[in-house]
Amino acid sequence: MRLYTYFRSSAAYRVRIALNLKGLDYEAVPVHLVRGGGEQLQDAYRALNPDCLLPTLVDGDTLITQSLAIIEYLEERHPSPALLPGDAAQRALIRSLSQAIASEIHAVDNLRVLKYLQTTLGVDDAGKSAWYRHWIELGFAAFEKRLAERDSRFCVGDTPTLADCCLIPQVFNARRFKIDLTPYPRIVAVDAQCATLDAFQRAAPGAQPDAE
Repeated sequence: MRLYTYFRSSAAYRVRIALNLKGLDYEAVPVHLVRGGGEQLQDAYRALNPDCLLPTLVDGDTLITQSLAIIEYLEERHPSPALLPGDAAQRALIRSLSQAIASEIHAVDNLRVLKYLQTTLGVDDAGKSAWYRHWIELGFAAFEKRLAERDSRFCVGDTPTLADCCLIPQVFNARRFKIDLTPYPRIVAVDAQCATLDAFQRAAPGAQPDAE
């Protein structure tokens, strides 16, 4: 398998965690999102992924884009250890928490949105940071409440799931933007728990071959 990735891409980070949790070997193919205006916009990568987004997974003759679709593909092909365990209700909860990160927070805070704010709408650095902070704090406040409804080491239960794969990269981003995480003790606790696991350590941005 080949994973087209970038060390600070949240979506690629999710997939790296999932691959590691499942013990799957893969070749990391770095695609720099900033250098030269963004390598994801160049013809070679555009031919692979017309959305010009990361990650892209190539598994033999199968090519998949979108991080959650990739992880669900891995789950179906390699069901153990399960990232969507339990009954239908529990799996729906895990997907709901995952989408709260991927679709509600990250979707409005990703690189191309921030770039559009600055280059097209003329938002300055302070405004960009305020935008980012607003959506993180709004999303994390709701996520924290949902975690507080249950007593578990990870987002759902006592083993990592798809929800943890999504949450941890977003916590990394929050810290990178110097957002105060004090109001979110359950999120911080889950992050600390995940940080003890080799799969998360090896997936971290600083551990990637293209880290700067």
